[in-house]
Amino acid sequence: MKILAFDSSSKALSVAVVADGILLGEVTLNLKKNHSTTLMTSIDFLMAQVGLEAKELDRIAVAQGPGSYTGLRLSATVGKTLAFSLNKELVGLSSLLAIANRVQDKNAYVLPIIDARRGNAYAALYKNGQQIIADQHCNFSEFLADLSEKVSSFEQIIFTGETVNFVEAIQNAGFSEEQIISDSLEKLPSAYEIAKIAEKLAPENVHAFVPNYLKKVEAEEKWLESHEKAENTPDDYVQRV
Repeated sequence: MKILAFDSSSKALSVAVVADGILLGEVTLNLKKNHSTTLMTSIDFLMAQVGLEAKELDRIAVAQGPGSYTGLRLSATVGKTLAFSLNKELVGLSSLLAIANRVQDKNAYVLPIIDARRGNAYAALYKNGQQIIADQHCNFSEFLADLSEKVSSFEQIIFTGETVNFVEAIQNAGFSEEQIISDSLEKLPSAYEIAKIAEKLAPENVHAFVPNYLKKVEAEEKWLESHEKAENTPDDYVQRV
């Protein structure tokens, strides 16, 4: 099976082409650039370098979320467009799972993190590819406090992903610096990992495929909040005003 996989859900962009489980090529850009300007050019470059035409692909695999709203919309749109126009299968999977799968120690609990700003994060807990705590948007310090109910041995937890802004919170929760993966290359999302996982999953309905945001965009939250306030305002108050 020939798979084109890509991930634009975080600060890094990753694209890979895999054939029958063998990595033919992978491009990762760890730059603060708009992924919309680099995703298609990276796909074109990589396909040309590995000598494949789009029609030879069997499946498109994308990181479905959580992560950057703009990045998730980009991956979903490009994935759906390619799958539909080429009549190929489409598979989406967790961005956090793809990050967790980079950890080689299969006996460890892996806690992948995507920074959601202001002390918040997208986080989950995995072990050997199996989800222990579901992907979620959370206050990260509160998430750490709840870990004791899920994991008996904190020494087995490895933190990876966008950990930079959470090192202090992790250490304040009683974890050691050695439990945090500091190598920037190992922390980056890998489209190769997405392709390996996607090969075993059932294809999605292309037309129904949507990103897994896990959180409303800020503008939507403010709109809902303002309308809830309006709905809860007494009619006599509106009349007096």
